[in-house]
Amino acid sequence: MVKSAQEMAGIAPEVLAKYEPVIGLEVHVQLLTKSKIFCACSNRFGDAPNSNACPICLGVPGTLPILNKRVVEMATLASLAINCTVHEHSRFARKNYFYPDLPKGYQISQYELPLATGGWIDVEHDGANKRIGITRLHLEEDAAKNLHEGFAESATKAYIDYNRCGTPLCEIVSEPDMRAPDEAYAYLTTLRQILLYTDVSDCNMEEGSLRCDANVSVRLRGTQEFGTKVEVKNLNSFRFLQKALEYEIERHINVIESGGRISQETRLWNQSANRTDSMRSKEKAHDYRYFPEPDLLPVHVSAAWREEIRRALPELPKAKRARFVSVHGITPYDAEVLTGTQALADYFEAVAKAGASPKNAANWMQTELLRRLNDSGKEIEGSPVTPVALAELLKMVESGQITGAVGKKVFATMFESGRAATEIVAAEGLAQISDTSAIEQAAREVIAKNPDNVAKFKGGNEGVFKFFVGQVMKATRGQANPQAVNDILRHLLA
Repeated sequence: MVKSAQEMAGIAPEVLAKYEPVIGLEVHVQLLTKSKIFCACSNRFGDAPNSNACPICLGVPGTLPILNKRVVEMATLASLAINCTVHEHSRFARKNYFYPDLPKGYQISQYELPLATGGWIDVEHDGANKRIGITRLHLEEDAAKNLHEGFAESATKAYIDYNRCGTPLCEIVSEPDMRAPDEAYAYLTTLRQILLYTDVSDCNMEEGSLRCDANVSVRLRGTQEFGTKVEVKNLNSFRFLQKALEYEIERHINVIESGGRISQETRLWNQSANRTDSMRSKEKAHDYRYFPEPDLLPVHVSAAWREEIRRALPELPKAKRARFVSVHGITPYDAEVLTGTQALADYFEAVAKAGASPKNAANWMQTELLRRLNDSGKEIEGSPVTPVALAELLKMVESGQITGAVGKKVFATMFESGRAATEIVAAEGLAQISDTSAIEQAAREVIAKNPDNVAKFKGGNEGVFKFFVGQVMKATRGQANPQAVNDILRHLLA
């Protein structure tokens, strides 16, 4: 009987510490081509079921697949982005198995001659950098989608949507280099970010365009031999990946400590029960009876074509973060946040290019812009404040035309209305007050109304000074020059 995650969480820390997890991930990525991998059917997500299917998709006898060149280009771009060697010659194979979502009775994939091998990506985990090896990237077609509908305790209806059948996939297989669920999470996060930067996939896990299978085992620390591996299939969220790995690691340890043996099998994450359930005993590769696909020529990626694709590689996140720190002088933390997506990084650079201080741009984007975008459910691409408009506001704050406090109020109005900062400041009379006589008058009035606090300040209570500053700023609607306020109050309270 499978124990609950709560029961397994009771394993003593010293027992957990005896074992080392070994984790590898197989990530399936749908490519963003307009048409499918072997036919001209639309690759668009969300269309009416079975509206994007043809005889080739359905495996009708007598039909022949034709390889989509754009699929090879995108997969090559992804391979180069993760430091793989793209081979001049690769070949498709038939992977034979029988499910309702596979109309041909086999899947066209790549086996002994994949498109690319021997890559790596660097991930940040626990404040340190770790290099995770990538075994291979190969191409294959996606299967159709099974949909199940229960209408009674003893029966279900099953539907098949063939729109997904033939969608181009690249499968990225890591080395078993990860030693904790957090590392696997960091690897998948980093890989997804790289793929998004290259624009080969939208990596939308909710829509199934990024799916992950995890291979996990445990072994006694200090040993080199791997334990018995279990595969957890179709993890469609980062959270489920982490929870499934935590559960499996604890399950393995519990079985071994109880004198049992781990069975090599495939399991599924049961979200409602918060556990994995056995799906089937683990198949070996030869069960699929791979043989070369007779209807497709070998894939040839010449050196010239590979280098042409390499020139299309964008600046990737790691390089962009380093450049933001060295060129723009922002902190590594700020660079990490601002390179989260290509669109966010482009917005930041556009603000800096428009003349605002990069450090101020980084600060305002994180404290004001991203907060308001999140609250309103908008992405950076849909920001009502353009980079040029934000730069204009920041330059007004930097030059002393308005105070920082007023700037935040102006920004809120800009975000809500789309109006320019100069227009808002002029219309509402928000320009900074630098007239010392006006500030001194406001300061004298505040001091006169608060004799008790004056006495406290003169008695050595320095903290009361902030009260006076706040009251003067309030009296001037936040428009008084902060330095002038401090200087005048110091003089009057001396």
